[in-house]
Amino acid sequence: MKKISVVIPALNEEQGIGAVIQQIPTEKLRAAGYETEVLVIDNGSTDRTGEIARQAGARVIVQPVRGYGNAYKAGFANATGDIIATGDADMTYPFDALPGILDRMERDDLDFINTDRLSMLNPEAMSQWHLFGNRFLTTLARWLYNWPYKDSQSGMWVFKRSIWPQLEVRSQGMPFSQELKLEAYLKGFRNAELPIEYRVRAGEVKLSSIGDPIRTTSQLFVKRIRSVRPRRKVRELAKVAD
Repeated sequence: MKKISVVIPALNEEQGIGAVIQQIPTEKLRAAGYETEVLVIDNGSTDRTGEIARQAGARVIVQPVRGYGNAYKAGFANATGDIIATGDADMTYPFDALPGILDRMERDDLDFINTDRLSMLNPEAMSQWHLFGNRFLTTLARWLYNWPYKDSQSGMWVFKRSIWPQLEVRSQGMPFSQELKLEAYLKGFRNAELPIEYRVRAGEVKLSSIGDPIRTTSQLFVKRIRSVRPRRKVRELAKVAD
């Protein structure tokens, strides 16, 4: 039997974390041939997030160094599944869709599946400002990298754990999400994107309306510059050899 690790970062998410864990369809996944482990990465919570997660059956990993990317890196380091699936602790992502996503992954022999929240978006689940930011960042990623998909900021991804060591993901905060997707695409792994239902959030919004978009936009340009430099060095060395 294969194994899937569901990795969920959480910072003060006591309102949603229990329901999120209960939503993971462990019986359907078992029927599809997958044992399930659930890892909740407590990123410095001051409420009952960790306690509730343990009571719900999750393994709680404490990552005291704040940051969305730092939480995920701790989760991936502790995951033991053949497949890693991710999503937030605020009830916005449909973990009950995992059997269908895994079926698509196996059927098409995919390495990485991104999810698209924007094609079927419930207007109540995302403010107009955040929708604009998501579309802007996705358009920028497509322009800079020829990235072919519709949602560069979605927080739900399913991928083979074996590809993680081959991805150079430096981001420690919110830009981690887009950098992971770009790396999976740029490294030539078999990618796809599936539309999902994005749901209304439980609890307080953690995303900064100004700081996170600025950092995420900057990361796109910084990564682009880094990706160009090695090719320039190769061309310069070729000229010297000639």
